[in-house]
Amino acid sequence: MLDFPRWKRIWLWGITLLGVLLAVPSLTMLTGQRWPASLPDPQVNLGLDLAGGSHILLEADTAQVRDLRLQGMEEEVRRAMREATPAVDIGDISTANGRLSFMVEQETQVDAAREALLPLTEGVGLTGQRDWEIRVIDGQRFELTPTTAGLEQAVENAMDTATDVVRRRIDELGTREPTIIRQGDERIVVQVPGLDDPAKLKALLGQTAKLEFKLVDQTALPSDIAQGIAPPGSQIVPYAADSQQQGAIAVKRLGGIQGDQLTNAQQGYDQNGTPVVNITFNQEGGRKFAALTQANVGKPFAIILDGEVLSAPNINEPILGGQAQISGSFNVDSANALAISLRSGALPIDLKVVEERTVGPDLGADSINKGVLALLVGGVAVLVIMAVTYGRFGMYANFALLLNVLIILGIMALMGTTLTLPGIAGFVLTVGTAVDANVLINERIREERRRGRRVVQAVEVGYREAQRAIFDANITNVIAGVLLFLFGSGPIRGFAIVLIIGIVTSVFTAVTLTRMWVAGYLRKHRPSDLNI
Repeated sequence: MLDFPRWKRIWLWGITLLGVLLAVPSLTMLTGQRWPASLPDPQVNLGLDLAGGSHILLEADTAQVRDLRLQGMEEEVRRAMREATPAVDIGDISTANGRLSFMVEQETQVDAAREALLPLTEGVGLTGQRDWEIRVIDGQRFELTPTTAGLEQAVENAMDTATDVVRRRIDELGTREPTIIRQGDERIVVQVPGLDDPAKLKALLGQTAKLEFKLVDQTALPSDIAQGIAPPGSQIVPYAADSQQQGAIAVKRLGGIQGDQLTNAQQGYDQNGTPVVNITFNQEGGRKFAALTQANVGKPFAIILDGEVLSAPNINEPILGGQAQISGSFNVDSANALAISLRSGALPIDLKVVEERTVGPDLGADSINKGVLALLVGGVAVLVIMAVTYGRFGMYANFALLLNVLIILGIMALMGTTLTLPGIAGFVLTVGTAVDANVLINERIREERRRGRRVVQAVEVGYREAQRAIFDANITNVIAGVLLFLFGSGPIRGFAIVLIIGIVTSVFTAVTLTRMWVAGYLRKHRPSDLNI
């Protein structure tokens, strides 16, 4: 138990010094000093309550899901009927009253139409239901109604996708350790520490970034458009408020190209030096864009973002390279923000900010100061009590405690974890409990000495027997910490991380390191008694 060969001592000191060195950049940052940019800087990220930043609660408009599903199903139905063998002739498709209906023109094709529709529906989890109910009315009219289970699944998928899109957009801002979690069925909580411009974040998250390219319906009369009347198969879309044109235009409702087939979007400049957004399609999108422009040379097509027309240029020649340019009344910042939104993907549903809280950096600094003060007061009290009670062995425990705090900070910096105010509470708790192991060990050594054991034998038995209780107690604490981390969120997880790391490092410092120091002391001085 007390045998520590040189290689083992070197190994233990190496691990200890590495942990201490990893903590130095974080200590420099917490004390307000500047760390040299030329040196590696693994640092603990400060949470919202320490660094300041923005807390935003987003709420989704889930009513959009039904409308979007109806629109998507309409296109799928037209494609399925067109690609059936032989093609199925159908009349106009209606989406009134939240259901999709159409008439099959030839009664002999009703069965073929049903066979073409069945692959468009799918089961919903383990409910035994389909996402669409198909009915035939009056022999030739089909009616497709979204089921409740299908709508609930669609909302769940849309919210999961929206959460991922929000996370990608925030990552593009270069912020560190944001907290992005679902709250209930329709809300997303976003916390971004250290953000200096919350208005920019709100604008970025509130933008759906649904990009569409649609052909302009040139048959529409300006007088009808002014009254909101669109030709059959078309829709009225207004120009953006900052567009060079005013009013609205009519565009073909179906067809066109969606922005979800983009692979890249970057802010750039046109030949006049005006900021634009350069976009690149994937292979499928590039093929569709080439076909659209080839078939409509000389005709205008509208670039639509979130239901507003940015511009409606003429197609002067086919665009075959899978690349295009979005122009509008952009400045560099707005063009870059649009590029970020397009790269991150469009939100499947609109999100609106329903709650916003801003934590100032001064409040965060005050939290850090009070937390550090609590840590120092608790730490000094523990150090004094241990030194007075156990003498040399108490000093070993104190030195191990100081190393423990530094190693915790170093490991957190290496892992890139976030330190929150509850995390500081975890530090304070660690200071108070980290010496428990040394108290158990020292008291057991005292007991063995009272029983008449020699010094070395008492120390060996004390460490060996105390370790059982130490490991049992710490294993149960680790289990509790893991459960807090798995089922908690935000600050609770921050507390759990510090707790788990602190338990592991305290066993290392309080048991392994102190045993190495005690063994060295006994080997060098060979005392006949212990002042413990």
